[in-house]
Amino acid sequence: EGLKAAVAKVLKASWQRCRVHFMRNVLVHVPKGQRQMVAALVRTVFAQESEADARRQWRAVADQLRERFPKIGALMDKAEADVLAHLAFPKAHRLQIHSTNPLERLNAEIKRRTDVVGIFPNEVAIVRLVGALLLEQNDEWQLQRRYLQLEGLQALGDNQPARLSAVMS
Repeated sequence: EGLKAAVAKVLKASWQRCRVHFMRNVLVHVPKGQRQMVAALVRTVFAQESEADARRQWRAVADQLRERFPKIGALMDKAEADVLAHLAFPKAHRLQIHSTNPLERLNAEIKRRTDVVGIFPNEVAIVRLVGALLLEQNDEWQLQRRYLQLEGLQALGDNQPARLSAVMS
């Protein structure tokens, strides 16, 4: 697929699908009275300790739901690699990367701040504002909240984490 292939090739990164959004996609195919049961069943996958156990449970849940909800079985077959991609990372990072909520909050903040300005005089002005917001968020993640621990990042490869510095003019 286009975007996934580009991410893998250019960024050398894996594609992680948000499990919250996946759950919403699953529950669309279930009658309201059975949503709680189906959601609980799918959540058993995310409660597994190891990647191998989660993948086994994923297939068991998909097979169990396929009998009653064929669309869910097909959806789970197609989405397994994307939804469980976070399990290939250190356990300490999984909680942060299993969801796209931090990115959604960042996008909402960018939208809020650009809406305040309204019309930008030129492209440089919007790049300056959005760049400043991204640098601010990067600093918060690196210094204040330690979004991902450096030790865990170093365990992922031989490369040291990149340190970015930027000069705003």
